[in-house]
Amino acid sequence: MTTSRNYHAGLAAEGSVLRQYLAAGYELLAQRFRGLRGEIDLVLRKGASVIFVEVKKSRSFDAALSRLGPAQIGRIFDTAAEFLGTQPGGQLTDTRFDVALVNANGQVTVMENALGP
Repeated sequence: MTTSRNYHAGLAAEGSVLRQYLAAGYELLAQRFRGLRGEIDLVLRKGASVIFVEVKKSRSFDAALSRLGPAQIGRIFDTAAEFLGTQPGGQLTDTRFDVALVNANGQVTVMENALGP
């Protein structure tokens, strides 16, 4: 039962984050894009840029952020490279890696370029 509840809570968190991006003028390219090495929750476009978003939900923003480790970040980068292979600009596409955190109250905070240089 907990697995199902967590799955649905994760979907709800993704939905909240997606609505926030769409309201800000982003275009959804993929949701839960699955590559050979992992999955990216949201892939969006704004102008010529592709934005990869990892959504984390927990009781607090800090707890949500603590769920993102180095191995998962590596998988996100690998999966993003796979996705970029489907784009006209390939690996030269302008990209950004955001982390969206959702707390127990459903509040969303987005850390733009959180996984970038």
